[in-house]
Amino acid sequence: MRTLSLFESDRLSLERSIELSAESLRHYGSLYKHWAIAFSGGKDSSATVTLVADLIDKGLVPRPASITVLYADTRQELPPLHNAAMGVLKTLRERGFDTRVVLPELDHRFFVYMLGRGVPPPSNTFRWCTPKLKVMSIERELEKLREEYGEKFLMLTGVRIGESAARDQRIAVSCTKDGGECGQGWFQQTTSGAISDTLAPLLHWRVCHVWDWLVKADIELGFPTFEIAEVYGHDPQDDLGEVEPMNARTGCIGCPLVQKDAALERVVAQPKWAYLAPLEKLRPLYWEMKKPQYRLRKHGEVRKAATKYIGRNRLGPLHMEARRSMLTQVLAIQEEVNRAARAQGMPEVILINEEELARIENLIAANTWPNQWDGTEARGDAMMPEILPDGNVQQLLFEDDGLWG
Repeated sequence: MRTLSLFESDRLSLERSIELSAESLRHYGSLYKHWAIAFSGGKDSSATVTLVADLIDKGLVPRPASITVLYADTRQELPPLHNAAMGVLKTLRERGFDTRVVLPELDHRFFVYMLGRGVPPPSNTFRWCTPKLKVMSIERELEKLREEYGEKFLMLTGVRIGESAARDQRIAVSCTKDGGECGQGWFQQTTSGAISDTLAPLLHWRVCHVWDWLVKADIELGFPTFEIAEVYGHDPQDDLGEVEPMNARTGCIGCPLVQKDAALERVVAQPKWAYLAPLEKLRPLYWEMKKPQYRLRKHGEVRKAATKYIGRNRLGPLHMEARRSMLTQVLAIQEEVNRAARAQGMPEVILINEEELARIENLIAANTWPNQWDGTEARGDAMMPEILPDGNVQQLLFEDDGLWG
Protein backbone atom coordinates (compact mmCIF):
# COMPACT_ATOMS: atom_id res chain seq x y z
CA MET A 1 0.00 0.00 0.00
CA ARG A 2 1.19 3.49 -0.82
CA THR A 3 2.30 5.56 2.20
CA LEU A 4 0.49 8.88 2.49
CA SER A 5 2.67 11.96 2.79
CA LEU A 6 2.46 14.65 5.47
CA PHE A 7 0.81 16.96 2.94
CA GLU A 8 -1.64 14.41 1.50
CA SER A 9 -4.63 16.40 2.72
CA ASP A 10 -3.48 19.37 0.65
CA ARG A 11 -3.71 17.45 -2.62
CA LEU A 12 -6.62 18.33 -4.87
CA SER A 13 -9.51 15.89 -4.96
CA LEU A 14 -11.39 15.20 -8.19
CA GLU A 15 -14.37 17.15 -6.87
CA ARG A 16 -12.21 20.19 -6.12
CA SER A 17 -10.49 19.92 -9.49
CA ILE A 18 -13.88 19.92 -11.21
CA GLU A 19 -14.93 22.98 -9.19
CA LEU A 20 -11.78 24.88 -10.27
CA SER A 21 -12.36 23.89 -13.90
CA ALA A 22 -15.95 25.10 -13.69
CA GLU A 23 -14.83 28.41 -12.14
CA SER A 24 -12.30 28.84 -14.91
CA LEU A 25 -14.89 28.14 -17.63
CA ARG A 26 -17.44 30.47 -16.06
CA HIS A 27 -14.96 33.32 -15.73
CA TYR A 28 -13.06 33.17 -19.00
CA GLY A 29 -15.92 31.62 -20.97
CA SER A 30 -18.18 34.58 -20.18
CA LEU A 31 -15.85 36.81 -22.20
CA TYR A 32 -16.62 34.97 -25.46
CA LYS A 33 -19.81 34.19 -27.35
CA HIS A 34 -18.29 31.29 -29.21
CA TRP A 35 -16.18 28.35 -28.03
CA ALA A 36 -14.31 25.58 -29.81
CA ILE A 37 -12.75 22.44 -28.33
CA ALA A 38 -9.70 20.70 -29.79
CA PHE A 39 -10.46 16.98 -29.53
CA SER A 40 -7.78 14.41 -30.39
CA GLY A 41 -9.40 11.31 -28.92
CA GLY A 42 -6.66 10.92 -26.29
CA LYS A 43 -7.30 10.73 -22.56
CA ASP A 44 -6.85 14.43 -21.70
CA SER A 45 -8.88 15.86 -24.58
CA SER A 46 -11.59 13.23 -24.00
CA ALA A 47 -11.78 14.24 -20.36
CA THR A 48 -11.96 17.90 -21.37
CA VAL A 49 -14.75 17.57 -23.92
CA THR A 50 -16.89 15.28 -21.76
CA LEU A 51 -16.43 17.47 -18.66
CA VAL A 52 -17.39 20.65 -20.53
CA ALA A 53 -20.46 18.93 -21.98
CA ASP A 54 -21.54 17.68 -18.55
CA LEU A 55 -21.03 21.03 -16.82
CA ILE A 56 -23.08 22.76 -19.52
CA ASP A 57 -25.82 20.10 -19.44
CA LYS A 58 -26.12 20.51 -15.65
CA GLY A 59 -26.24 24.29 -15.87
CA LEU A 60 -23.02 24.67 -13.88
CA VAL A 61 -21.44 26.54 -16.78
CA PRO A 62 -23.55 28.80 -19.02
CA ARG A 63 -23.84 27.55 -22.60
CA PRO A 64 -22.20 29.97 -25.06
CA ALA A 65 -23.91 31.09 -28.25
CA SER A 66 -22.07 28.29 -30.04
CA ILE A 67 -19.68 25.52 -29.12
CA THR A 68 -17.87 23.48 -31.77
CA VAL A 69 -15.88 20.30 -31.16
CA LEU A 70 -13.12 19.77 -33.74
CA TYR A 71 -11.75 16.25 -34.20
CA ALA A 72 -8.60 16.02 -36.32
CA ASP A 73 -8.91 12.67 -38.08
CA THR A 74 -5.34 11.86 -39.09
CA ARG A 75 -6.52 8.48 -40.50
CA GLN A 76 -3.64 6.96 -38.53
CA GLU A 77 -5.21 6.60 -35.09
CA LEU A 78 -5.30 3.26 -33.30
CA PRO A 79 -8.70 1.68 -34.09
CA PRO A 80 -9.96 1.53 -30.46
CA LEU A 81 -9.13 5.22 -29.96
CA HIS A 82 -10.76 6.15 -33.25
CA ASN A 83 -13.88 4.14 -32.41
CA ALA A 84 -14.10 5.75 -28.98
CA ALA A 85 -13.68 9.21 -30.51
CA MET A 86 -16.46 8.57 -33.01
CA GLY A 87 -18.69 7.39 -30.17
CA VAL A 88 -17.94 10.50 -28.10
CA LEU A 89 -18.75 12.75 -31.09
CA LYS A 90 -22.03 10.89 -31.68
CA THR A 91 -23.05 11.36 -28.04
CA LEU A 92 -22.14 15.05 -28.19
CA ARG A 93 -24.28 15.55 -31.31
CA GLU A 94 -27.20 13.88 -29.57
CA ARG A 95 -26.80 16.47 -26.80
CA GLY A 96 -26.92 19.38 -29.21
CA PHE A 97 -23.22 20.09 -29.70
CA ASP A 98 -21.78 20.97 -33.09
CA THR A 99 -19.06 18.46 -34.02
CA ARG A 100 -16.76 18.53 -37.03
CA VAL A 101 -14.38 15.85 -38.27
CA VAL A 102 -11.44 17.56 -39.94
CA LEU A 103 -9.36 15.64 -42.49
CA PRO A 104 -5.98 16.61 -43.95
CA GLU A 105 -5.98 17.73 -47.56
CA LEU A 106 -5.79 14.73 -49.89
CA ASP A 107 -2.17 15.34 -50.92
CA HIS A 108 -1.13 15.75 -47.26
CA ARG A 109 -2.54 12.46 -46.02
CA PHE A 110 0.06 10.07 -44.66
CA PHE A 111 0.40 7.53 -47.46
CA VAL A 112 -0.42 9.95 -50.27
CA TYR A 113 2.32 12.33 -49.14
CA MET A 114 4.79 9.51 -48.66
CA LEU A 115 4.06 7.22 -51.61
CA GLY A 116 2.61 9.69 -54.09
CA ARG A 117 5.09 12.49 -53.55
CA GLY A 118 7.95 10.30 -52.33
CA VAL A 119 8.66 11.98 -48.98
CA PRO A 120 10.40 9.42 -46.72
CA PRO A 121 8.73 8.22 -43.49
CA PRO A 122 8.86 10.83 -40.71
CA SER A 123 11.61 10.80 -38.12
CA ASN A 124 12.46 12.78 -35.00
CA THR A 125 14.64 15.09 -37.12
CA PHE A 126 12.11 15.32 -39.98
CA ARG A 127 8.72 15.22 -38.27
CA TRP A 128 6.47 16.26 -41.12
CA CYS A 129 3.55 14.11 -39.95
CA THR A 130 2.20 16.32 -37.14
CA PRO A 131 1.86 19.54 -39.17
CA LYS A 132 0.59 17.81 -42.31
CA LEU A 133 -1.89 15.45 -40.65
CA LYS A 134 -3.17 17.52 -37.75
CA VAL A 135 -1.99 21.09 -37.28
CA MET A 136 -2.64 22.41 -40.79
CA SER A 137 -6.12 20.86 -41.02
CA ILE A 138 -7.16 22.21 -37.60
CA GLU A 139 -5.80 25.66 -38.40
CA ARG A 140 -7.73 25.66 -41.67
CA GLU A 141 -10.97 24.83 -39.84
CA LEU A 142 -10.29 27.43 -37.15
CA GLU A 143 -9.93 30.09 -39.80
CA LYS A 144 -13.33 29.08 -41.18
CA LEU A 145 -14.83 29.38 -37.70
CA ARG A 146 -13.33 32.85 -37.29
CA GLU A 147 -14.94 33.91 -40.56
CA GLU A 148 -18.29 32.39 -39.54
CA TYR A 149 -18.30 34.06 -36.13
CA GLY A 150 -16.92 37.39 -37.26
CA GLU A 151 -15.08 37.66 -33.96
CA LYS A 152 -12.40 35.98 -31.87
CA PHE A 153 -13.50 32.86 -29.99
CA LEU A 154 -12.27 30.81 -27.03
CA MET A 155 -10.34 27.63 -27.83
CA LEU A 156 -10.39 24.93 -25.13
CA THR A 157 -7.58 22.36 -25.03
CA GLY A 158 -6.73 19.32 -22.92
CA VAL A 159 -3.24 20.54 -21.97
CA ARG A 160 -2.37 19.31 -18.49
CA ILE A 161 0.66 19.59 -16.19
CA GLY A 162 2.53 16.32 -16.00
CA GLU A 163 1.61 15.23 -19.53
CA SER A 164 5.18 15.87 -20.70
CA ALA A 165 8.28 17.51 -19.23
CA ALA A 166 8.78 19.82 -22.22
CA ARG A 167 5.19 21.00 -22.04
CA ASP A 168 5.47 21.61 -18.30
CA GLN A 169 8.39 23.97 -18.94
CA ARG A 170 6.31 26.00 -21.39
CA ILE A 171 3.42 26.11 -18.94
CA ALA A 172 5.69 27.28 -16.10
CA VAL A 173 6.66 30.28 -18.22
CA SER A 174 3.16 31.04 -19.46
CA CYS A 175 1.10 30.50 -16.33
CA THR A 176 2.09 33.84 -14.82
CA LYS A 177 0.94 35.72 -17.92
CA ASP A 178 -2.25 37.82 -17.67
CA GLY A 179 -2.61 37.00 -14.00
CA GLY A 180 -3.59 33.41 -14.66
CA GLU A 181 -2.96 30.74 -12.06
CA CYS A 182 -2.33 27.07 -12.73
CA GLY A 183 -5.10 25.97 -10.40
CA GLN A 184 -7.68 27.93 -12.40
CA GLY A 185 -6.66 26.95 -15.91
CA TRP A 186 -3.97 28.16 -18.25
CA PHE A 187 -5.36 31.15 -20.15
CA GLN A 188 -3.51 32.62 -23.12
CA GLN A 189 -4.78 35.88 -24.54
CA THR A 190 -3.78 37.05 -28.01
CA THR A 191 -4.30 40.17 -30.09
CA SER A 192 -7.81 41.32 -30.97
CA GLY A 193 -7.34 40.31 -34.61
CA ALA A 194 -6.23 36.76 -33.80
CA ILE A 195 -8.37 33.72 -34.46
CA SER A 196 -8.83 32.73 -30.82
CA ASP A 197 -7.63 32.86 -27.24
CA THR A 198 -6.85 29.61 -25.46
CA LEU A 199 -7.92 28.08 -22.15
CA ALA A 200 -6.76 24.74 -20.67
CA PRO A 201 -9.43 24.08 -18.00
CA LEU A 202 -7.88 20.77 -16.89
CA LEU A 203 -4.36 22.10 -16.49
CA HIS A 204 -4.29 21.32 -12.76
CA TRP A 205 -5.80 17.82 -12.95
CA ARG A 206 -3.77 14.87 -11.67
CA VAL A 207 -3.64 11.82 -13.91
CA CYS A 208 -5.79 9.84 -11.48
CA HIS A 209 -8.48 12.51 -11.85
CA VAL A 210 -8.47 12.01 -15.61
CA TRP A 211 -8.95 8.25 -15.30
CA ASP A 212 -11.58 8.56 -12.58
CA TRP A 213 -13.48 11.05 -14.69
CA LEU A 214 -13.34 8.89 -17.83
CA VAL A 215 -14.79 5.97 -15.86
CA LYS A 216 -17.56 8.22 -14.57
CA ALA A 217 -18.15 9.61 -18.07
CA ASP A 218 -18.69 6.08 -19.39
CA ILE A 219 -20.77 4.58 -16.56
CA GLU A 220 -22.83 7.58 -15.49
CA LEU A 221 -22.87 9.94 -18.46
CA GLY A 222 -23.04 7.57 -21.42
CA PHE A 223 -19.78 8.48 -23.16
CA PRO A 224 -17.87 5.44 -24.59
CA THR A 225 -14.53 6.11 -22.88
CA PHE A 226 -13.53 2.70 -21.47
CA GLU A 227 -11.61 1.80 -24.63
CA ILE A 228 -9.33 4.80 -24.07
CA ALA A 229 -8.04 3.28 -20.82
CA GLU A 230 -7.47 -0.04 -22.59
CA VAL A 231 -5.23 1.59 -25.18
CA TYR A 232 -3.21 3.55 -22.61
CA GLY A 233 -2.73 0.47 -20.46
CA HIS A 234 -4.21 2.12 -17.36
CA ASP A 235 -4.60 -0.06 -14.27
CA PRO A 236 -7.17 1.50 -11.89
CA GLN A 237 -5.62 -0.43 -8.98
CA ASP A 238 -2.08 0.84 -9.65
CA ASP A 239 -0.92 2.83 -6.63
CA LEU A 240 -4.09 4.90 -6.44
CA GLY A 241 -3.64 5.71 -10.12
CA GLU A 242 -1.26 8.47 -9.18
CA VAL A 243 1.67 7.51 -11.38
CA GLU A 244 1.38 7.75 -15.16
CA PRO A 245 1.81 4.21 -16.58
CA MET A 246 5.04 3.49 -18.39
CA ASN A 247 4.75 4.11 -22.15
CA ALA A 248 1.34 5.68 -21.61
CA ARG A 249 1.80 8.07 -24.51
CA THR A 250 0.12 6.97 -27.72
CA GLY A 251 0.63 7.92 -31.33
CA CYS A 252 -0.26 6.82 -34.82
CA ILE A 253 -0.46 3.20 -35.91
CA GLY A 254 3.11 1.92 -36.16
CA CYS A 255 4.57 5.33 -35.30
CA PRO A 256 8.11 5.45 -36.79
CA LEU A 257 9.24 8.04 -34.24
CA VAL A 258 9.43 5.59 -31.35
CA GLN A 259 11.65 2.59 -30.68
CA LYS A 260 8.75 0.50 -29.39
CA ASP A 261 5.07 0.79 -30.29
CA ALA A 262 3.82 -0.04 -26.79
CA ALA A 263 0.28 1.21 -27.45
CA LEU A 264 -0.27 -1.09 -30.42
CA GLU A 265 1.26 -3.98 -28.48
CA ARG A 266 -1.25 -3.44 -25.67
CA VAL A 267 -4.13 -3.31 -28.13
CA VAL A 268 -3.31 -6.54 -29.98
CA ALA A 269 -2.69 -8.30 -26.66
CA GLN A 270 -6.44 -8.00 -26.00
CA PRO A 271 -8.36 -10.93 -27.54
CA LYS A 272 -10.99 -8.78 -29.25
CA TRP A 273 -8.31 -6.68 -31.01
CA ALA A 274 -5.83 -9.48 -31.69
CA TYR A 275 -6.81 -9.49 -35.38
CA LEU A 276 -4.96 -6.14 -35.70
CA ALA A 277 -1.60 -7.88 -35.16
CA PRO A 278 -0.53 -7.49 -38.85
CA LEU A 279 -0.37 -3.73 -38.21
CA GLU A 280 2.80 -4.41 -36.22
CA LYS A 281 4.54 -4.92 -39.57
CA LEU A 282 4.16 -1.23 -40.44
CA ARG A 283 6.79 0.30 -38.16
CA PRO A 284 9.58 -2.05 -39.33
CA LEU A 285 8.53 -1.26 -42.89
CA TYR A 286 8.85 2.49 -42.25
CA TRP A 287 12.29 2.03 -40.70
CA GLU A 288 13.40 -0.11 -43.63
CA MET A 289 12.26 2.49 -46.15
CA LYS A 290 14.50 5.13 -44.57
CA LYS A 291 17.58 3.23 -45.71
CA PRO A 292 19.72 4.56 -48.61
CA GLN A 293 18.85 1.77 -51.06
CA TYR A 294 15.22 2.96 -51.20
CA ARG A 295 15.99 6.65 -51.70
CA LEU A 296 17.70 9.15 -53.95
CA ARG A 297 20.70 11.26 -52.93
CA LYS A 298 21.92 14.75 -53.75
CA HIS A 299 25.62 14.82 -54.58
CA GLY A 300 27.52 18.06 -54.91
CA GLU A 301 24.63 20.29 -53.84
CA VAL A 302 25.38 23.28 -51.61
CA ARG A 303 22.56 24.46 -49.33
CA LYS A 304 22.66 27.52 -47.11
CA ALA A 305 20.24 25.88 -44.67
CA ALA A 306 22.58 22.99 -43.96
CA THR A 307 26.23 22.31 -43.40
CA LYS A 308 28.25 21.69 -46.54
CA TYR A 309 28.80 18.07 -45.61
CA ILE A 310 25.10 17.30 -45.15
CA GLY A 311 23.99 19.50 -48.02
CA ARG A 312 26.33 17.87 -50.52
CA ASN A 313 25.47 14.27 -49.71
CA ARG A 314 21.95 14.33 -48.31
CA LEU A 315 19.48 11.53 -48.73
CA GLY A 316 16.14 12.48 -50.21
CA PRO A 317 12.85 10.99 -51.41
CA LEU A 318 11.80 7.41 -52.01
CA HIS A 319 12.49 6.34 -55.57
CA MET A 320 9.65 4.98 -57.68
CA GLU A 321 10.53 1.32 -57.22
CA ALA A 322 10.51 1.74 -53.45
CA ARG A 323 7.17 3.56 -53.53
CA ARG A 324 5.49 0.83 -55.55
CA SER A 325 6.95 -1.87 -53.32
CA MET A 326 5.84 -0.13 -50.15
CA LEU A 327 2.35 0.48 -51.57
CA THR A 328 1.99 -3.23 -52.31
CA GLN A 329 3.11 -4.17 -48.79
CA VAL A 330 0.79 -1.69 -47.05
CA LEU A 331 -2.20 -2.86 -49.07
CA ALA A 332 -1.31 -6.47 -48.23
CA ILE A 333 -1.21 -5.64 -44.50
CA GLN A 334 -4.56 -3.87 -44.81
CA GLU A 335 -6.15 -6.87 -46.54
CA GLU A 336 -4.70 -9.32 -44.00
CA VAL A 337 -6.25 -7.34 -41.14
CA ASN A 338 -9.60 -6.95 -42.87
CA ARG A 339 -9.95 -10.62 -43.80
CA ALA A 340 -9.73 -11.41 -40.09
CA ALA A 341 -12.05 -8.49 -39.24
CA ARG A 342 -14.74 -9.74 -41.63
CA ALA A 343 -14.44 -13.28 -40.29
CA GLN A 344 -14.87 -12.07 -36.70
CA GLY A 345 -17.42 -9.33 -37.32
CA MET A 346 -15.02 -6.64 -36.11
CA PRO A 347 -14.35 -3.14 -37.54
CA GLU A 348 -12.16 -3.06 -40.62
CA VAL A 349 -9.08 -0.84 -40.91
CA ILE A 350 -8.60 1.37 -43.95
CA LEU A 351 -5.01 2.51 -44.17
CA ILE A 352 -5.39 3.61 -47.81
CA ASN A 353 -8.89 4.16 -49.18
CA GLU A 354 -9.90 4.11 -52.84
CA GLU A 355 -9.60 7.87 -53.28
CA GLU A 356 -6.12 7.90 -51.77
CA LEU A 357 -5.00 4.88 -53.80
CA ALA A 358 -6.10 6.56 -57.03
CA ARG A 359 -4.26 9.73 -56.05
CA ILE A 360 -1.06 7.83 -55.22
CA GLU A 361 -1.15 6.04 -58.55
CA ASN A 362 -1.78 9.31 -60.41
CA LEU A 363 1.12 11.06 -58.67
CA ILE A 364 3.47 8.17 -59.44
CA ALA A 365 2.33 8.12 -63.06
CA ALA A 366 2.97 11.88 -63.26
CA ASN A 367 6.55 11.34 -62.00
CA THR A 368 5.94 13.54 -58.94
CA TRP A 369 8.81 14.44 -56.61
CA PRO A 370 9.28 16.74 -53.61
CA ASN A 371 10.46 20.30 -54.21
CA GLN A 372 14.02 20.56 -55.61
CA TRP A 373 14.06 16.91 -56.71
CA ASP A 374 13.29 15.58 -60.19
CA GLY A 375 14.13 11.87 -60.05
CA THR A 376 17.39 12.14 -61.98
CA GLU A 377 19.47 12.11 -58.80
CA ALA A 378 21.67 9.14 -57.92
CA ARG A 379 20.37 6.24 -55.89
CA GLY A 380 21.11 6.58 -52.20
CA ASP A 381 23.26 3.45 -52.07
CA ALA A 382 25.33 4.26 -55.17
CA MET A 383 29.09 4.49 -54.60
CA MET A 384 30.20 8.08 -55.28
CA PRO A 385 33.23 10.20 -54.43
CA GLU A 386 32.93 11.71 -50.96
CA ILE A 387 32.73 15.50 -50.74
CA LEU A 388 34.41 16.64 -47.55
CA PRO A 389 33.24 19.61 -45.45
CA ASP A 390 36.01 21.82 -46.88
CA GLY A 391 34.90 21.07 -50.43
CA ASN A 392 37.69 18.67 -51.32
CA VAL A 393 36.71 15.43 -53.05
CA GLN A 394 37.77 12.04 -51.78
CA GLN A 395 37.85 9.84 -54.88
CA LEU A 396 36.78 6.21 -54.75
CA LEU A 397 39.57 3.72 -54.34
CA PHE A 398 37.65 1.25 -56.51
CA GLU A 399 35.12 2.07 -59.19
CA ASP A 400 31.71 0.51 -58.86
CA ASP A 401 31.78 -1.96 -61.71
CA GLY A 402 29.01 -4.16 -60.37
CA LEU A 403 31.33 -6.65 -58.67
CA TRP A 404 30.12 -5.46 -55.25
CA GLY A 405 26.46 -6.17 -55.94
